[in-house]
Amino acid sequence: MSVKKEKVVIGLSGGVDSSIAAFVLKEQGYDVIGLFMKNWHDTTGVLKADCPWLDDKFDAESVARKLNIPFHFVDLSDHYRKRVVDYMFAEYEKGRTPNPDVLCNREIKFDVFMDEAMRLGADYVATGHYCRKETEIINGQPVYKLLAGADQNKDQSYFLCQLSQKQLEKALFPIGDLQKPEVRRIANELKLVTAHKKDSQGICFVGKVDLPVFLQQKLEAKKGKVFLVEPNCELFQRDWSRADENSTDDELAELSKPFPFHPKFGSRVGEHNGAHFYTIGQRKGLNIGGFPEPLFVIGINVDFNQVYVGMGQEHNGLFRSVIQIQPSEIHWIRPDLALEIGQSMRLKVRIRYRQPLQDALIIRRTNGLFIVFDEPQRGVTAGQFAAWYRDDELIGSGVIG
Repeated sequence: MSVKKEKVVIGLSGGVDSSIAAFVLKEQGYDVIGLFMKNWHDTTGVLKADCPWLDDKFDAESVARKLNIPFHFVDLSDHYRKRVVDYMFAEYEKGRTPNPDVLCNREIKFDVFMDEAMRLGADYVATGHYCRKETEIINGQPVYKLLAGADQNKDQSYFLCQLSQKQLEKALFPIGDLQKPEVRRIANELKLVTAHKKDSQGICFVGKVDLPVFLQQKLEAKKGKVFLVEPNCELFQRDWSRADENSTDDELAELSKPFPFHPKFGSRVGEHNGAHFYTIGQRKGLNIGGFPEPLFVIGINVDFNQVYVGMGQEHNGLFRSVIQIQPSEIHWIRPDLALEIGQSMRLKVRIRYRQPLQDALIIRRTNGLFIVFDEPQRGVTAGQFAAWYRDDELIGSGVIG
């Protein structure tokens, strides 16, 4: 009697990674179904404003035919606008910089897309992410572990830092053990249309955008002043070394605050078109010249529509050593490893995709979770995600305050 194959729905994006993920699943003996999702069709602010999703759909369909797997299409653009893009606009309006790719995975690919996959009878949902999953039995219960991809140059575990055990249970990452050149080689041997296609860039499912133009769909442009702050300003005189397990809740909160910029600390050097269009560490788009070194955004104040800049990429205002995650924003992929109030743990942390992992002390207190880095971090940005790892396992994350 033949054993019924487990059914996997693969999110076919029209790129090479998901194409080879589908191929690997077939080789492993799964019953594979390709599902392409349309998430965005508004070309306002998109730098290639033809119709990229249609091209991607065509390529995904071509791959499905080549691999001889069924192909389905679903329009999730309403969900994407409400749960990702509207969130983006709201965060930028508050002067924060969100990460739409992390939200897209939590809210779309492993939520509403997963629901669609289950309607097709899926046992699992697969994507072309460069990460790995392992299952371990702890106290008699399966625990799902999210591990970094084998290709350190392409590891995408960070983008999945908000997934839950329930989402991971049904997730598969078929190319997590492969190197990117190997993925390209296999696609080339199979003569897939995606073999030499460039990797997608920009906002998940939107593409590369002119951010101010894109944001002006909802956020109004308004003139404001740009102030230059000197690196030896009293604002930056913080003793980060005081932050440790013995610090009080209030001391940690004080040391983790963004610098409180004010015009009295700087000199006016130009104008901008809206503070909410800028982010910490940004260099391009200021259009202010005549200085010995490039200017970088070191602070913004959306309430008073002010932008603060510093000269040079080693400016003191670009660096912070302590960050806070509010209690409601703390997320543990591994709830069994969650810190209780008063506990601390040394882990590795990254605050943006592709940043090398940084050594840090994680401290849990009543007023949130504090990350104390061994070395000051450049360009800490409110609204982005900090993700913490134990060895190569991503165990938790949270939105930077």
